[in-house]
Amino acid sequence: MKSTVMEKIIKLNTIKDYNDFLGIETPHPLVSVIDASKIKPLHHVCKNIGFYVIYLKDIKCADVIKYGRKFYDFQEETLVFAAPGQIIGNDDTGESFQPKGWWLTFQPELLHGTPLGRHMQDYTFFSYAVNEALHLSKQERQTVIDCMMKIDEEIKGATDKHSRLIIASAIELLLNYCIRFYDRQFITRKKENKDALSSFEALLNDYFTSDKPSKFGTPTVAYCADQLHLSANYFGDMIKKETGSSAQEYILTKTMDTAKELLADPNKSVSDVAYALGYQYPQYFSKAFKRIIGCSPNEYRTS
Repeated sequence: MKSTVMEKIIKLNTIKDYNDFLGIETPHPLVSVIDASKIKPLHHVCKNIGFYVIYLKDIKCADVIKYGRKFYDFQEETLVFAAPGQIIGNDDTGESFQPKGWWLTFQPELLHGTPLGRHMQDYTFFSYAVNEALHLSKQERQTVIDCMMKIDEEIKGATDKHSRLIIASAIELLLNYCIRFYDRQFITRKKENKDALSSFEALLNDYFTSDKPSKFGTPTVAYCADQLHLSANYFGDMIKKETGSSAQEYILTKTMDTAKELLADPNKSVSDVAYALGYQYPQYFSKAFKRIIGCSPNEYRTS
């Protein structure tokens, strides 16, 4: 009978911490490219990291069933992203495994003073859930590996005053490719996204016909994403791709459409409508209504 393994989370603040954990050398203190097949077998463990990680996994991921992908070309090549402060990995089962694929890790300090450092927050997929990973074609996989090899060459080459900017630029190129690949993935998952959008509509309809507005206020992006079992960033990006509006704007528009229906009832005051929609202060409702609809609630009524 297998003994129960105590679960724990280990803290890995730096690239060196992580490389020491993996049992490999650290040629550069701020960035590392790792051929996972050359790492000794590992045990699963949950890790709280202080750096960025991009995993190119050469194994099937748990989200295959969730998304039911139709293209065999996208079965095994998966990119997973993680940012500082996140917890990655799995609970220890007591069994070892041989990792595969290519991994890129880099410290936030690497990006200080670089163009990438000024807009790193634009790469929202670092906060996607694992089941929202990026699935690659063979050609896309090779593009990712080529970018990682360029970074590795610069790490292991002669270091000079240009090295950090060149490495950061190479990482930025890789991330821009990932944006392209995610755009392609949003298109190939059009049906799944449409289904999610329909569920989003139904969720908002149910929200406004329940007592949730009085209890919780107006619906938030985080609440809707959680109800649809999506990360807030993935949900927001998906809504933007599908509708052209941000998730927040979409929710606000839906809220104001509901407001128009409620304003049709002459027995309801503007304040009644505001409270029914979850606004704590009617003046905030009136301001939002005018921005979206183009006139005040009272002007809408009289028109």
